[in-house]
Amino acid sequence: MSAIDDLATELARLPGIGKKTAFRLTYHLLKQSPDQSRRLADALQTLAERVRPCSRCFNLSEDELCSICLDPRRDVGLLCAVEEASDIGAIERSGEYRGLYHVLGGRLSPLDGIGPDDLTISQLVRRLDGGIREVIIATNPSLEGEATALYLQGQIVSHGLRVTRIARGLPVGGDLEYADGVTIAQALSARREMI
Repeated sequence: MSAIDDLATELARLPGIGKKTAFRLTYHLLKQSPDQSRRLADALQTLAERVRPCSRCFNLSEDELCSICLDPRRDVGLLCAVEEASDIGAIERSGEYRGLYHVLGGRLSPLDGIGPDDLTISQLVRRLDGGIREVIIATNPSLEGEATALYLQGQIVSHGLRVTRIARGLPVGGDLEYADGVTIAQALSARREMI
């Protein structure tokens, strides 16, 4: 196998990158200067060597604790459980949440052999005794995400804490005629009073 095929094969393993796109990226990189390719390789190596999970919340960080866990302005009574570290960025971009996070490292999926012991659920439960008053479950609205949310709820309610789930439904700017039945049903069940 050639160096071109090797790189295209590795790029094709990335999410959202098919074989054609992988070859397109490979040929694009070959048109760049050797210095630019080395900078990309160095950045990837640095990423692999320096980034690790935060020891408290499992967000990605270059330090023992991530910047969110170290931020004294955060509401330590609110804890938002997400599937992956990348979900934190989406929530942070909203500017509406100022609590802490806990990254589960995936979602329950018995068909794929992923059970509670494969996620950071036990670490989440251990954090509940530290002044937490509410846990917001922000798993994806998939079958596995819903199963994970229900499992988490069962683990958390025994601690006497408030457990909430992020609302689901129609996106801003979406049209009812194009929404699927499940999305409309979730939007109806999560409706709220107009003030």
